[in-house]
Amino acid sequence: MSENNVKNYIENVIKNMPKDWLYLTTHRLDIYDEKNAKTDFLNKFENLFEDNNFETSALNSLPTAYDYIRLGHPLSCILEWAIAKQQNVHADHVITFDSQTMPILAILRTNKLQNKKTQIFYTKNLPESFNEKIIKEIYDYEFDLKKIESENDISNFDGSTIFFTEDEELLQFSSNPIVDFFINNSSKLGSILLIKNEGYVADIQHVRRRETVAMTPSNSLIALQMIANSFEIKSENSNRESDKKSVINSINQITGTKSKVLVATSGLSMQYAIMMGLVHEAQENHPGKSIKLIVPPNCYGGTNDQARRIAEAIDNVEVVDLLVDGDNEMVQSLDIILENLAKENAVPYIIAEIPTNPRVEVPNLEDLKAVLSKKRTTSNGEIAIDSVFILDQTFCPNYQFLGEGEILSTVRSISYASGSKFPSGGKCTAGYVVGNAKTDEILNKIELHLNICDNEATDLQYEILAKQLPSMLQRIDDAYKNTREFVNYIHEVLPSAKINFVSEELAEQGFTPSVFSLDLPTKGETKEEKDEFKKELNLKLINLMITKIPNESKFCVSYGQLKGLYWTVPATSTQGTTKEGDKDYIVRASLSPDLDLELHKKVFLEFVESL
Repeated sequence: MSENNVKNYIENVIKNMPKDWLYLTTHRLDIYDEKNAKTDFLNKFENLFEDNNFETSALNSLPTAYDYIRLGHPLSCILEWAIAKQQNVHADHVITFDSQTMPILAILRTNKLQNKKTQIFYTKNLPESFNEKIIKEIYDYEFDLKKIESENDISNFDGSTIFFTEDEELLQFSSNPIVDFFINNSSKLGSILLIKNEGYVADIQHVRRRETVAMTPSNSLIALQMIANSFEIKSENSNRESDKKSVINSINQITGTKSKVLVATSGLSMQYAIMMGLVHEAQENHPGKSIKLIVPPNCYGGTNDQARRIAEAIDNVEVVDLLVDGDNEMVQSLDIILENLAKENAVPYIIAEIPTNPRVEVPNLEDLKAVLSKKRTTSNGEIAIDSVFILDQTFCPNYQFLGEGEILSTVRSISYASGSKFPSGGKCTAGYVVGNAKTDEILNKIELHLNICDNEATDLQYEILAKQLPSMLQRIDDAYKNTREFVNYIHEVLPSAKINFVSEELAEQGFTPSVFSLDLPTKGETKEEKDEFKKELNLKLINLMITKIPNESKFCVSYGQLKGLYWTVPATSTQGTTKEGDKDYIVRASLSPDLDLELHKKVFLEFVESL
């Protein structure tokens, strides 16, 4: 196919694309094959291209592209496909980023693990945020920087060669055979990486999935318009500063804190800055000490995976499992771990969700405070290093843990939340972090690494949060009331099911999530038989709901959405990277403040009567 055919097809796709391509931040599990997630969308899109079919109905029926918008989404995938067509390479060799620096960091990470040297050539400037000293000392990446007049000055090298260029149009790539990685960078849209070596593709995609995000849908659309119509990026009046100020004020008010507020392109982008900021703090204040990331093995898969990836890349970092569910209790488990790590004189950083996912459990907070406050000693009798408690508050972002006089105000604690949930109502993926009065230095380090990774929230994300955050507390309250009513109804009509949800007493204390997990009654002689029966029953329930109530009930991974009810099976979605033995084969349901609850009750009763 000619370049004109590609341009013409993209122009028609843009005119007919489903609205969800621009606005949806989650993915539909009913058209999602996890094993083929990285290929399914483009394979079927390629078939439509060959047939010159750009009908909206055909585009809407394409399978889910990757996950959320971190690893990729329809528009970023099509942009990568179009550039690949122009460059005559496979589509997965083109990877877009919202960040200007993360494509470089992704290559450096892989080369560190492969013990391979890297040289980086650039003609104008590297991104302002690219901090050579810290990237070498804290991330432990090795590389040589070389500024050149033109690409003809690039020399052969026993290792990887990166050529970084600043080009607002993004779409022109050099053909220099010496170069292994071409990075085109736009200060307005993000960056595009062209990979020569197939062996790097999966590793770089994984960085984009866990530590940053793909080029955003709105910016991918602009880049596609540039391909189709020679669209020029125009300078528009940005309300970034006023939107950012509004967001910071709202978050401080909601969390009851006075700390610095940091906002990233996604919850995991925020978490990566948190973890690298803490590693930096440990290296600076406790040089040579072992750094321990204490993480529940069955917490959100992205958190679990990212912690292990950091431990893999940095020699003195190690993950310690924190058992929080089933017969294990968070505070008791944490006390034992902190006591053991104190003996080692290690640096303890704890990541925990409150309430837990998917069991929706809240530990005794007074006991938690006591364990975190306890003065411990090393095996030599010295004062042990105190911990930092990193609280994932996505499920209950309204609970004030950190403000003056609150339960975690006196121990080093920070709190973060995924913005794709309640903060934005599912309209963007941005995430944020705040801290108590004891964490000012830590937040400064986190800010430094958020900037190094160029993962701060975009103008559009700030704009969306500025509009959505003022209504968040009311939406949380309304969604909780719907959830409590639905949970009570399920107890009434299916008493043999086990429901994991907060008690009335916890709700009165302020823990008002709108998500619950449903452990359906099962049959079978062995655990395997029982699990298989339960998996089938889970899907039977979900398929009935999304078929009978298609405008509200969705098979999606999300929480805090503005409308409807989302169903999820954690073992195949939110816990996708969790170890098999720690997976929970139970249904998770998240309710919004706006849905037809009586209709959902009616359909659930139909499910019960079919058992």
